[in-house]
Amino acid sequence: MNEWLTATAGLAVLVTVARVEGSSPRATGTKMLVTAGAQLDTVGGGHLELRAAEIAREMIAAGDVAVRYERFPLGPSLGQCCGGVVWLTLEPVRADLAGVLQALRGRRRADSWRVTAIDGEPACALFDDAGALIAGSAIAPVGNGTARLIADASGRRWLVDPVLAPRANVLLFGAGHVGAAIVRALAELPCSVTWVDERDDMFPAVIPANVTVEVTDTPETLVALAPPNATYLVMTHSHALDQRLCEAILARERVGWFGLIGSKTKRAQFESRMAARGIAPERIATMVCPIGLPGIDDKAPPVIAASVAAQLLILWQAQAALDPQEN
Repeated sequence: MNEWLTATAGLAVLVTVARVEGSSPRATGTKMLVTAGAQLDTVGGGHLELRAAEIAREMIAAGDVAVRYERFPLGPSLGQCCGGVVWLTLEPVRADLAGVLQALRGRRRADSWRVTAIDGEPACALFDDAGALIAGSAIAPVGNGTARLIADASGRRWLVDPVLAPRANVLLFGAGHVGAAIVRALAELPCSVTWVDERDDMFPAVIPANVTVEVTDTPETLVALAPPNATYLVMTHSHALDQRLCEAILARERVGWFGLIGSKTKRAQFESRMAARGIAPERIATMVCPIGLPGIDDKAPPVIAASVAAQLLILWQAQAALDPQEN
């Protein structure tokens, strides 16, 4: 996820979908980074992306420093079936923009607003969601909404570009084979993952950029600290710990989704124990166990991980449709 934020050596051009009309392959704010020999992320593929990469490499070869703002009618000029119109900004990564990208690499879990000049001298700045300057030139920020162009009093145009943290927050308890496979499956998806286990040696040496590892003997405390509407996955090495975590999650308000790995038999056992502890049946009913999409029965960790990742994507899309502000 967000490969365009990957540090690169040498010159590069940041390509951003600044505006769309009609059908388009990607939404406003989508980005890719182009270097002389590589391309990170995608603005939709096809002829649009080919032309964007060609223009970016022409800019690199020419040593351009000015931002370009290009209009692409997808059907008439590029022969793509989408049929809409896409405007792209192409920004050489120098000076202010290089500092902004560096700052963004440390803000993957925080909302930011990028403001960059389309006309005139190159200028770019990054602000937090409260309007405080983080990096770049001190330009007045404009928050809220999607990526868009605005004009100041002098007529100079600016791209206002929200770079928002993923709205899906996953707490995954358990660093065994299935937990590790799920972390790998979620690595490129729009979510932030907190991966929890008491065994430090269970975690791999390389952790995906969207994952934070928590080594603790009291994982229940992380349940209480989780953001509202978080997604919980419980799959530890201990049924007793699984049950403690289940009870802590079900005691919370505003749980987005809660899945427990296991069979129908395990579910029945846990339901009985939790009911004996006085947990309301309607709360117990919100626990998803078994996890994964119906009809996928293979128990290999990569298969379970693919099934759970697809299940979560369906869930997050539905949640975002119900409450776009929250998600």
